[in-house]
Amino acid sequence: MRTDLGQIWSAGVAACHPARVLPPHLPPAPEGRVILLGVGKAAGEMAAVAEAHFGGKACGIAVVPHGFEAKLERIALLHAGHPIPDSASVAAAEALLARAAEARPGDLVLALLSGGASALACLPSEGLSLAEKQALTDTMLRSGAPVHEINCVRRHLSRIKGGRLAADLTLAICDVTGGRPEDIGSGPTVDDPTTVADAKAILERYGLDAPLVETPKSAPGAFRIVASAADALAAAAAEAKSLGYRPIVLGECAGEAREVGREHAERALALPPGSALISGGELIVTVLGDGRGGPNLEYALAAGMEISGRPDIAGLAADSDRLDGTSGAAGAYFGFAPAAGAAAALAANDSASVADLFVTGPTGTNVSDLRIILVNGDGYR
Repeated sequence: MRTDLGQIWSAGVAACHPARVLPPHLPPAPEGRVILLGVGKAAGEMAAVAEAHFGGKACGIAVVPHGFEAKLERIALLHAGHPIPDSASVAAAEALLARAAEARPGDLVLALLSGGASALACLPSEGLSLAEKQALTDTMLRSGAPVHEINCVRRHLSRIKGGRLAADLTLAICDVTGGRPEDIGSGPTVDDPTTVADAKAILERYGLDAPLVETPKSAPGAFRIVASAADALAAAAAEAKSLGYRPIVLGECAGEAREVGREHAERALALPPGSALISGGELIVTVLGDGRGGPNLEYALAAGMEISGRPDIAGLAADSDRLDGTSGAAGAYFGFAPAAGAAAALAANDSASVADLFVTGPTGTNVSDLRIILVNGDGYR
């Protein structure tokens, strides 16, 4: 089952790689230049595909997290902080705005957007220092706030998010549940339907305060999602079926990771042999401890505790971008052996210390998480 789990997960992620999903959406080369503005965990691979498509007309930059690499010839690769922005994130945001402003008649400004862009391109609004924005970001990430609330606040604390980066066309790989354009990378190139009042209400809910600014309500350019969790789920289900399992797709799930893990494990306990329970979406963790971990690891530990004693059930929960929280791994297997100290690790938010880690190389994409639970039986691998 360990091999099957990895194969199903890999099939889902591979279906969302830029080399597969981006080419059909790339327009013909314009009369002038193509100014590529890539930002996000998949920006390097997206830029490589676009660079090959447009050839000598391509120029621009791609911003990726520290440690991510890509083979680019004409596009400059910049590195910045994630999930907490750093000074390189500020420099990257300024570079993106400057390159967009260079456009002349006949040029095409093409934004290539993916998850992680919110931190990678960070330009605090007037009256807010980088240190203050870092502290606010860290507090909200640890609070268990859903990503749409965090991104709403980010848009109203920024000089690049919420429609302030001009692009003729944005092609996005979506990592957020619901696929709202304004939530992918905090919507640097699209209209923002939220207001200062919305952001203020969110901050007050968490006992926070910050100098908010209003966002533009009209941004030029077209926006298109080229891959999302739905694509990964469909491909994972097809792979599970090809291996002889009966896939049950729960869609994109939300909620506290450990609670969802328990719920899914309980559901798996009632399934017949040969079932594959598959889900996606982005879960949250309310951080009260000081350990290392992430949503997928907490899901795995909680689910593993529920299925203890059922050797015919096992699972894998992992982030499609290869990094789950602060764990250093994509995610974790569960169900193959009891995780000693799982309850204590969950209490300390230190799931990385005991989880059965699933480590991958670079995936080149980011469509949030992919989780699979298999129920084995006669006639199944």
